[in-house]
Amino acid sequence: MNPQGLLAGVDEAGRGPLAGPVIAAAVILDPRRPIDGLQDSKQLSAARRTALAARIRNEALAWALGRAEAAEIDRLNILQATLLAMQRAVAALEPAPQRVQVDGNQAPRLACPVEAVVKGDARIPAIAAASILAKVVRDEEMEGLEAQYPGYGFARHKGYPTRAHIESLERLGPCPQHRLSFAPVRDCLQGNGGLSQTP
Repeated sequence: MNPQGLLAGVDEAGRGPLAGPVIAAAVILDPRRPIDGLQDSKQLSAARRTALAARIRNEALAWALGRAEAAEIDRLNILQATLLAMQRAVAALEPAPQRVQVDGNQAPRLACPVEAVVKGDARIPAIAAASILAKVVRDEEMEGLEAQYPGYGFARHKGYPTRAHIESLERLGPCPQHRLSFAPVRDCLQGNGGLSQTP
């Protein structure tokens, strides 16, 4: 295959949560090995996402992940941190893509042509694959934080602002994985007088 024609799809998971990183994935699909069932990760069950993520890892021409941590999100803002995570994901691809399509209406600056595609995760298989991979990786990571920071329910809500998460924030205060620039966390931090010491 001519590497000049390689298209990478890029998407992220974790813009909305109050805690944890934002994770971006970049995927170059192999047209000789189409993967059935690729669509917006939010429309799939957790089991289906996990199965598709395994196929993406095994059958794509290339895939890579990029991330921005909670501290970077606080320093840059969530949009800029998301674009940084996308840049990191694309930079890690081997081979490098010739062009990139990104879900949404804003795209990171890259060394190759890049196009932002609204609802791209529902329209473009490579973006859908990136959406699935980013979601699965981030969910697994948030489940892992459950043991490190017990009491917040990260395995259940994955850091999103559910009622149970807000109540745990009010009870325990923020932990080091919380995004202090997000209003619900900032309000709890002011009310509790500092970060939780766990662990």
